Amino acid sequence: MSLDVGPTPDALRAAVTRIAPSRVPALTQHLFEATTNAQQTQSLAPLRAFVHSWSVFVAIERRPERAARLRELERVVDVGEQDPAAAIAEIREIWETAEAEVGL
Repeated sequence: MSLDVGPTPDALRAAVTRIAPSRVPALTQHLFEATTNAQQTQSLAPLRAFVHSWSVFVAIERRPERAARLRELERVVDVGEQDPAAAIAEIREIWETAEAEVGL
């Protein structure tokens, strides 16, 4: 019987280094915070949240067209010049697709 524990922090760091090297400092900071919180709360939840967040990030960023579309949708929401409902719905769809791809 095999126990699939999902991506490791090292595997996520390697993937982020390849596809979005400018985000490595953010990943490193998030991992430090997740590890600290996990120790303080004696819970794996912060580490699971870290793995979830960065796994989805990698799934999105490994497809440049999807990553560009997500950034455009986020810009639409941030600028606030139009009703953001459609953009928010498409952002949710992009995230759900990425989550499904990584098995989350």
